[in-house]
Amino acid sequence: MTSGPGRRHDQVMTASSHWLGVLLAFMLVLFVPSAAFAHASLVKAEPADGAMLAVTPPTVVLRFNEAVAPAVIQLIDAEGKSRPDITVTADDDTIRVGLPATLPHGTQVLSYRIISADGHPVSGAVQFSIGRVSGATSVGAHNGMFADAGASLGWAIWLSRFGVYLGLFAGIGGAFFMAVLASARQPAPAALAALGLGLASAIASLGVQGLDLLGLGFGDLATSAPWRAALATSLGPSLGLGAAAMLAGLAALICRSDRLARVLAVSGLIGVGLSLAATGHAAHAPPQVLTRSAVFLHGIGAAYWAGALLPLALMARRPGPELLAALSRFSRLAVPLVAVLALSGLGLAVIQLDRPAALIDTAYGQVLTAKLVLVALLLALAAFNRFRLTPALPRAPSNTRALIRSIGAEVVLVLAILGLVAGWRFTPPPRVTAAVAAARVPVNLHIHTDKGMVDIVVSPGAVGPNSFDLQFLSADFGLLAPRDVRLTLAQSARGIAPFMRRATRRADGNWELRDMVLPFAGRWQVTVDAYVTDFDLVTLDGELEVKP
Repeated sequence: MTSGPGRRHDQVMTASSHWLGVLLAFMLVLFVPSAAFAHASLVKAEPADGAMLAVTPPTVVLRFNEAVAPAVIQLIDAEGKSRPDITVTADDDTIRVGLPATLPHGTQVLSYRIISADGHPVSGAVQFSIGRVSGATSVGAHNGMFADAGASLGWAIWLSRFGVYLGLFAGIGGAFFMAVLASARQPAPAALAALGLGLASAIASLGVQGLDLLGLGFGDLATSAPWRAALATSLGPSLGLGAAAMLAGLAALICRSDRLARVLAVSGLIGVGLSLAATGHAAHAPPQVLTRSAVFLHGIGAAYWAGALLPLALMARRPGPELLAALSRFSRLAVPLVAVLALSGLGLAVIQLDRPAALIDTAYGQVLTAKLVLVALLLALAAFNRFRLTPALPRAPSNTRALIRSIGAEVVLVLAILGLVAGWRFTPPPRVTAAVAAARVPVNLHIHTDKGMVDIVVSPGAVGPNSFDLQFLSADFGLLAPRDVRLTLAQSARGIAPFMRRATRRADGNWELRDMVLPFAGRWQVTVDAYVTDFDLVTLDGELEVKP
């Protein structure tokens, strides 16, 4: 047996060892990383965060550092719509999100909220872009006519738009001439052909517009997605009005009642103006009451003039009293309508151009300049016909050769003008580019707390890629030099969970973050974490208003 003091010493040592073990265990739990207590974090995303892709990937794969369970997975597409047509599967540390095949071009945001192994919810978001970064395609910075659409799709859009214009102007205008201005009802094969082509082109235009909106291929025309997407734009009502007008023109040509034919023809001509006023840059320019009215009148005037040319040329091949009577009626209305056509066109050009130099240094202005040159030639030919050739017809009714040649030249010029106008689909007007440039003024954000402050300059402060420049000061306006800076953004209104980016220190001591994509306009929550030391963190919270 041990003596009393020795026994007490052993007891003290045993107790000390016991409590030392407990303390070591506690320190291990507290300071040593453990899978059971560490929160889950995203290790890898496929496609990578910020990736630029040519086509929609079939899935997005999120890999975490431990097993996770998805709570909320939300895909917000480039149009700002939450997509319900995704599929989510989880396998241990990996979450796979199946994507729809109809994502529009632009930046998509996949927002996630997952449950980590310790039952803690973890939120975040990854971005990837399809075709282009949202807001990165600067209007006016096009590399060719079809820069926004693929070449083949661009030509399909142009051809279908050209065909619609032929139906509206040559078809409906021709039906109006035959029903209202011609003294006797005659066959109108050119107008019938233009109307048939216009109706087919209206259908095709709707389809290819949908393909362009969603970034799809021609094979997707067999699905409903592009058609529904196009119908949801202003082009849907415009083509609907145009098709109804063309059907009215077709009915005017084939109906037997002269009175009903005139009513249908006039209705069709009005439909031309309504169809054009329902869509397009010019119709949507402010003030819309004036611009839509100008487009309406411009369309009616163009259809009246362009539609009469082929019927007049066909009548001139078989000269007779009907030709002189039709020319007389056409000329009486042509002079005031051409004046309306010119004035409305001039007003729209002034609104759209923004500045005279835009006629030369923008694609829109170059198309407009070419159109004006062709219109000037067209007016010269029309004046020659009106004041030289037409007065000579009564003296030599059978000598219409010069008139036929002159009208033929007018037809060629009209076709060239329609081709140019169809190309405006790909050339935003300078008015829009000026508005975008004005909107791209940097946004300044100041966040101040009792521990420090930061001045943030966000350029351009609009949807698309942005640069963040950060300057830190202490609460008493002294120097604050953090060792590490992290910027976190979220948009709770859209359900976009916070996503973090690390800033880079510049040579002047300030911090910057380049090519930060803000895919949607509106209010974003901003958190700046400035790590001054390992134990001193300055957190600054504010809000940023992002422009469209």
